Amino acid sequence: MSAWKDDAARDLVRNAGERFALFVRGEGSSLWDDEGRRYLDFLGGIAVTSLGHAHPVFVEAVATQAATLAHVSNFFATPPQLALAAQLKRLTGAGESGRVYFSNSGAEANEAAFKLARLHGRTDGVDTRPRILSLTNAFHGRTMGTLALTGKTYMQEPFGPMVPGVEFLDSTVEALEAAMDDRVAALFVEPIKGEAGVVPLPEGYLAAAREITERHGALLIVDEIQTGAGRTGAWFAFQRAGIVPDAITVAKGIGGGFPIGALITFGTASDLFTPGSHGSTFGGNSLGTAVAGAVLDEIERAGLVENAEQRGIQLREQIAAIDTTLVDGCRGEGLLIGVALTAPVAPAVVAAAQQHGLIINAANDATIRLAPALTIGDVEIDEFVDLFARALRTVQDALLLDDQTQTQTPTPEVSR
Repeated sequence: MSAWKDDAARDLVRNAGERFALFVRGEGSSLWDDEGRRYLDFLGGIAVTSLGHAHPVFVEAVATQAATLAHVSNFFATPPQLALAAQLKRLTGAGESGRVYFSNSGAEANEAAFKLARLHGRTDGVDTRPRILSLTNAFHGRTMGTLALTGKTYMQEPFGPMVPGVEFLDSTVEALEAAMDDRVAALFVEPIKGEAGVVPLPEGYLAAAREITERHGALLIVDEIQTGAGRTGAWFAFQRAGIVPDAITVAKGIGGGFPIGALITFGTASDLFTPGSHGSTFGGNSLGTAVAGAVLDEIERAGLVENAEQRGIQLREQIAAIDTTLVDGCRGEGLLIGVALTAPVAPAVVAAAQQHGLIINAANDATIRLAPALTIGDVEIDEFVDLFARALRTVQDALLLDDQTQTQTPTPEVSR
């Protein structure tokens, strides 16, 4: 075992299991490990490094703001904080009535959204809307609050009992109609369930959910943590449905690698939080908001939302053309892609890809998740297809060999 693996095994909490590599440097869509080996990064820190690694805009924003003012506390405002809030309101279409709460992560943003739903469900201290709806197989975070919203039983069981009041539905309009009544405070949805294997909501679901929640006075809260900031070929995935939610949560790609999240409220939901009802020591610090503002500026300036749309189509077409029996199609939008496999061998494909110098992820046993930088072009896509095809062939050959070994009939021993 490498010395760094010994250190990791001894010093790090085991929640993430064994680390696969020790990366020491990155540039664009490339990573280098401690032995100098280069890898093509098509995971992007799980949809985080929107501009790739060490992008000059990101580097300059960090350096300039760190040399100016990093943190003061939320008793005060700073120019980067105010600028980013206005920028997010513009990009989301939250309008004049919109408001922004800054956090340090997506889970924290969803915690704030959970509290927003509770506030909406309470009148004069009475829970008039005690029910909150979420979708089966959803993922909204791992804190005790967001875990209650996460529709994965195996994640919840070790930490029960959960925060009460959350109910889980199948992702169908019929299930939502059946569950909805005037005692529901909010419905939480991901436009694409990334952790479930990059599974989009059914066509028309978001529009129907908007109409149904509005009819019953419930909030529609859209989790855009993995899908936001141009990842799906739109600034935010809900915009494809032509709806206006009551709130969205964002994180990951908006910071391009710097930890930051946000809750953005629309319309009357913007009035629910009052002074002292929620807070975060580091949320909205000038360093994080300056970097996120610079990242979003560059995504807009360089046309990376459009690039995500076009490159996503290109990637899906080229994956479909790979000569393999293991690929069963692609799901997702833009540069959030789930490659469906014909066998539950995704972890083996990930391991083979790493051996060939490619970083990808197994969202589940039968799905490969791709979330590369929004900056990728022909060069990166061509290299990806070559390396991914090699990894698939490696696993396919191993499966074939295993099948042949199992089907061979051993020669019976002749007794003498």
